[in-house]
Amino acid sequence: MDTEEDHIWLPGLVPAIVHRLPAILTEVRDLLAEQQPDYAGFLSDAFTEILSAAEGFIARLVALAEQDPQAATPQLASGVEQALFEEIGRLHYEQQHDVTPLLAAYRTGAAVAWRHVAEEALEFNVPAEALAGLAAAVFAAVDQLSSASWRGYVQAQTTAGQARERLREELAELLLSDRADTAALRAAAARAEWPLPRQAAVILIEPDNEVGRALLERLNHSCLRLRRPTMLVAIVADPEGPGVRQRLRTALRGAGAVVGTTGPLEGLPASMNLAEHAVRLQRAGVLPEDPLFVDEHLDAMVVHRDDRLLAALRRQYLAPLAALSEGTRDRLVETLTSWLMNMGNRKAVAQQLHVHPQTVRYRLTQLREIFGSTLEDPTARAALLLALAWGPAITESDPLAPRPESGSHR
Repeated sequence: MDTEEDHIWLPGLVPAIVHRLPAILTEVRDLLAEQQPDYAGFLSDAFTEILSAAEGFIARLVALAEQDPQAATPQLASGVEQALFEEIGRLHYEQQHDVTPLLAAYRTGAAVAWRHVAEEALEFNVPAEALAGLAAAVFAAVDQLSSASWRGYVQAQTTAGQARERLREELAELLLSDRADTAALRAAAARAEWPLPRQAAVILIEPDNEVGRALLERLNHSCLRLRRPTMLVAIVADPEGPGVRQRLRTALRGAGAVVGTTGPLEGLPASMNLAEHAVRLQRAGVLPEDPLFVDEHLDAMVVHRDDRLLAALRRQYLAPLAALSEGTRDRLVETLTSWLMNMGNRKAVAQQLHVHPQTVRYRLTQLREIFGSTLEDPTARAALLLALAWGPAITESDPLAPRPESGSHR
């Protein structure tokens, strides 16, 4: 509990401590000259201003030390001081300086100041309880000023990060548009601090895929990210670099990602269109790989570019199979597809389908009965391969769509 004697001695300390302030600041400056020369230089340049501010600060600390030590910690630093020290933290971030040495400098100053204050207090025979209250006030004030600088540093970091992300999103939108000329791209890339690569590719992930969203966030900083209503988009730089594809394949596994074709930056809009088409084929089960690299499936992309055309082709060339039962049709389609892809090698067909060569012979006899001379026509065989080898068309009118067994012919 505060005593009347405490209230007599503590205010009497203020002139004595103020008298010592030049020596305190000089000692702090000399210590920092070895540890943090930049801060020592600042103390020298602003010595008069700091001395003036410190005098008022000391008076306020002594007054607050007289309060009940059991009360909640008061706001020892004024609003102006808080703002000043926040600004110091912000400047440290903007100048790309580490804030840790700044906080260490505060602690150095506090230790020196307290030693001088304690010496004066002992000369004044300040009671132990009052001295403890004064010590608590001094170090609490330093903590509050340190917190203010840290807060300013973090706020500047957060603001800069948000601004940088906005600039990176704007750059991504520009890259995916048809209005990006070289000068505009270079200017936008400079603002976003993103070195323009020689080539790039897009990565698309469904927006509700939580695994994909998390994996996308873990891609390195060279990857631009963009959220669109129907898709999460990333632009990855130089994806054909050594080992990059395998790293992407590993990093994106389980995300349902589609990786577009690699090309120059001006080709990104076209690459985006292809990737969006690949997403549709992935959803339909035609290209179920995860992750899906578009350039590994360009043949299927061509075949399925227009499902109406593919359906028309299948109706024309696979019509002879439509009357068969589903089981028979499936076996014959599987055999015909393998026979076409293996260029008529029946032994290879038997190995691929894990059936006896006689079974292959029997099924090919059936197919020749069904298709007649069509199987001997190279042009027709090419059309049949196109109709069969890249998966079913996405249409209810497909001639190979399942049909009831009843009433069918074998």
